[in-house]
Amino acid sequence: MSDSLSGTRLSRRLFLMTPVALSPALLPSTTRAFAPVESAEKGEMPTSGGFRPGPFAYVPKPWEITGVQPIAIKIEKAKVDSQVEVQEIVDGVMLNPSGPFIVSWYRETGKLGANDNAVFSGHLDYWDVGEAVFWELGSLKKKDSIEVTGADDVVYKFRVDWVRNYQVADLDAKAVQKIVGRTEDEKLTLITCGGPFDYNAGVYLERMVVRGSRIVEDEKN
Repeated sequence: MSDSLSGTRLSRRLFLMTPVALSPALLPSTTRAFAPVESAEKGEMPTSGGFRPGPFAYVPKPWEITGVQPIAIKIEKAKVDSQVEVQEIVDGVMLNPSGPFIVSWYRETGKLGANDNAVFSGHLDYWDVGEAVFWELGSLKKKDSIEVTGADDVVYKFRVDWVRNYQVADLDAKAVQKIVGRTEDEKLTLITCGGPFDYNAGVYLERMVVRGSRIVEDEKN
């Protein structure tokens, strides 16, 4: 949030972060009814919704990726209604979402309709913008609903299994693998920043992770 905004949120000054280079949004060509999501204001210094920088590195094991690419996500409880862009893991680093109000899905992770772990990230807040797409992710509870629209126009429904905060300092390679690695059945993982903000280092000290499982009842094309 910029200094021009007032109120109790300003006093917390949670929106400072070490500058990082952002890649352009790689939006799927099959967005159809979903118009490109562009922020009216894009900050210069985003927080880290994904595993970036440093300890949040992940080198996925190669496997044949089947299923459907996600193009939109809706989480009513957390006030999320966003287009999904395609983002990548480069040299073991999960690149950040390209803007404050868009969610990234990582092409190296699972797709919808496949027995894999589909991994998404979004910003918690954003410099010069304030609250971002995953600002209220922490309000989710077990069994809350998450809906992800695929490129096939089917809405894939998930139910929250758990919401956890992880200390960045404790996230070694094994711990990260458990969060973003492959799963035996169809899972969804959402990642954003969390916990206290270290003003000296300019980073959040935790990562908030939401894990959900696919439900199939009442799904319609």
